[in-house]
Amino acid sequence: MSSFEVEAFRAQFPILNQSINGSPLVYLDNGATTQKPQAVIDCLDQYYQGFNSNVHRGAHELADRATRAFEAARDTVSAFIGANNNELIWTRGTTEAINLIAHSWGRVHLSRGDKVMITEMEHHSNIVPWQLLAQQIDIEVIAIPVTAQGELDMAAFEQMLDESVKLVCCVHVSNALGTVNPVEHIIAKAHAVGAKVLIDGAQAVGHFPVDVKALDADFYVSSSHKIFGPTGVGFAYGKYDILDSMMPYQGGGEMIETVSLSGSTFQAPPLRFEAGTPDISGVIAFAAAVSFIQQSDREAMLAHEHDVLDYAHQCAAQTVGMTVIGQSSHKEGVMSFLLDGAHPHDVGTLLDRQGVAVRTGHHCCQPLMAKLGIPGTVRASFSAYNTRDDVDRLFAAIEKTKAFL
Repeated sequence: MSSFEVEAFRAQFPILNQSINGSPLVYLDNGATTQKPQAVIDCLDQYYQGFNSNVHRGAHELADRATRAFEAARDTVSAFIGANNNELIWTRGTTEAINLIAHSWGRVHLSRGDKVMITEMEHHSNIVPWQLLAQQIDIEVIAIPVTAQGELDMAAFEQMLDESVKLVCCVHVSNALGTVNPVEHIIAKAHAVGAKVLIDGAQAVGHFPVDVKALDADFYVSSSHKIFGPTGVGFAYGKYDILDSMMPYQGGGEMIETVSLSGSTFQAPPLRFEAGTPDISGVIAFAAAVSFIQQSDREAMLAHEHDVLDYAHQCAAQTVGMTVIGQSSHKEGVMSFLLDGAHPHDVGTLLDRQGVAVRTGHHCCQPLMAKLGIPGTVRASFSAYNTRDDVDRLFAAIEKTKAFL
């Protein structure tokens, strides 16, 4: 296995080369959004300076260039996750992707008395759309419990699962705890009772390879900005036969075949679900981010990330007054913690004064925090450009912070 040249990788992210409050920046808020390499920034500039135009119907050279780049991006991102290019829908992000599925699949395929199973560790984006749908068509939303260690209670899952469950929605990697869930097992068990499965991969795709066909996921969703790409862009993957059974999410230009005052007909997937002018530059830059990742040895990159995360947990175990929240044996990218007697927001503010960027609060996981009996956490979330030196800086700042609490 080749080694991962972290300093060369890190040097491609210009934002990291700055000071915050008089200290070199230590950016540990990657679970919220990752920073962007120069290649992605340049891609956005090149689009707007070189071939800015609308896609698909233009009769001029700039429109042709934009269309080719836009659809080449679909090829790149779909191949990245092991999908066919006609199974990948562009969205504004993971949140819109889930709402699209809830509206277009849920309204057609769910009816009164059906159950949608989620988990207690879901992001609000994979809870609220199903609650809204439940209010409209009288389905039931049930949740797989989370253990004290921050793992799904798989025995409870299997006990709850029956033929009344029509859809199982599960986060691949918890944004609040870093827990990697056994989605392969969940998908197989759900399919055995005839249920479909939606996997929220927002925190997964940027850390390790994902093959949606190998997983046999019915739906898989994620966001560009978690994968070194721009904000405002994401995707919804769905098996083609399922997408073809779904009604449009929104109406407008691009998603139609014909329109008359007496009615309209619609494009085949995925264009059926892409009404209006898309985020053309963002989609093209998303593909640039994927290409950027693929230039590195992903096995070596993942080994580096694991080393940094493991080192952070080793440091935490030696820090008096610090409690790590989420003790799963299989984690990616996240170390959430509390300091004795301190509110997470106060800790985050004091860390920021020392140049260390973390996130505090419930991380859009209020049901999980309620289950764990805590108001929230301080979350340090890591990416491939983070190093052991970043971890040392974090813990040095934590020690100084403790003196003020």
